[in-house]
Amino acid sequence: MGEGRGSANSASVITMLLLCIFVFHPNMIHAVIFTVGDGQGWSFGIQNWPAGKTFKAGDTLVFNYAPSLHNVVKVSEADFNACVSKPLSGTRIFTSGADRIVLVKGTNFFLCGVPGHCGAGQKIAVNAI
Repeated sequence: MGEGRGSANSASVITMLLLCIFVFHPNMIHAVIFTVGDGQGWSFGIQNWPAGKTFKAGDTLVFNYAPSLHNVVKVSEADFNACVSKPLSGTRIFTSGADRIVLVKGTNFFLCGVPGHCGAGQKIAVNAI
């Protein structure tokens, strides 16, 4: 008689675990990975790359670049507009050459912190809904 109760409890635990995953991690279920600049990668003149794309909170941006030439800095809107490479609180300057950054809801601002690169168009503003 105890066997039936044990399998019912196991099914309940699995159901609860799946429910928790769907409730607490909804962005993971539908997250999309975008390569910034597509085949060009993270380089000059890509400021219009986000145009026509739909981004959601939880999506991942992949920044591919030569780390000896570029970097990625997540900045405030004011620093984005002024091309100031001061990282947002809680972030850092990314330097791997294959950085993966998860978008948060709202507008996310990124630029290259190497002097002159932001002014040459190596910056993007990505709005995540």
